Amino acid sequence: MLDKIKALLQEVENMKAANAEELEALRIKYLSKKGEISALMNDFRNVAADQKREVGKYLNELKETTQSKINELKESFENVQTANDDIDLTRTAYPIELGTRHPLSLVKKEICDIFGRLGFSIAEGPEIEDDWHVFSSLNFAEDHPARDMQDTFFIQHNPDVLLRTHTSSVQTRVMEKQEPPIRIICPGRVYRNEAISYRAHCFFHQVEALYVDKNVSFADLKQALLFFAKEMFSPDTKIRLRPSYFSCNICGGEGCPFCKGTGWVEILGCGMVDPNVLENCGIDSKVYSGYALGMGIERITNLKYQVKDLRMFSENDVRFLRQFESAN
Repeated sequence: MLDKIKALLQEVENMKAANAEELEALRIKYLSKKGEISALMNDFRNVAADQKREVGKYLNELKETTQSKINELKESFENVQTANDDIDLTRTAYPIELGTRHPLSLVKKEICDIFGRLGFSIAEGPEIEDDWHVFSSLNFAEDHPARDMQDTFFIQHNPDVLLRTHTSSVQTRVMEKQEPPIRIICPGRVYRNEAISYRAHCFFHQVEALYVDKNVSFADLKQALLFFAKEMFSPDTKIRLRPSYFSCNICGGEGCPFCKGTGWVEILGCGMVDPNVLENCGIDSKVYSGYALGMGIERITNLKYQVKDLRMFSENDVRFLRQFESAN
């Protein structure tokens, strides 16, 4: 009997199965009630007393080895099945096309990179804002006509809650919390109550910049604008500043780069930060001064890629978006 057990043990150690059906047949052969091992267990009572210890040892080893081998093979089949389950047979056999970044994302990154080389860091804030950070702290009187130019969307039951009309609200939040020097750019989506057309939308994207420190002058602003225009468009780009009104600025202006064939094109508003704005944010205007500027990313993108209708930026037409694959 001992020889038979050792032979079966050798057989079990070399046992193989090609599939789950063969494995089940082997389990029945060795471990079922009428299997080989059960038969040996029944014959164990006939073993001589002086051999029972040795035979019992090998018999238990045979049973444990067989069970372990069966479990090992079963687990290997389950792993193969799991791997096969990960295959989606409904998926197309054609390669999946890679997407591209949106043209507004491309231009926003380029703008941020340019100002980053000037030492500006990125600051972000909420799109759902309050009247103080969007208007009042920026020198917009409650009944001033300047608010009409930035009509936005309000919450009916709480008019103090609104969608921001510019990312200047981020500037005021930073100035309230941070001591100068401050050198930030504020990219993000903004909202206006505008009729949607090829040149206007109820939402668009802005990048605003703020620099507050001691002895900041208009010359610093002009040099920053010139650097930006040359980096964004071409080294031979010229700029022109013309006077304009912004309630949060003194010496407000509009930045216009010269474009060959079209002449001067306005791309941004800028100016020195009004002392009232600095004081509203807890900054001593007698010690510090600053400049601010803001531009619409859509307008810069229109100029850079000659897009004639800004509605195309939000229509998700892949025929339009695929044109920017090489720009990524």
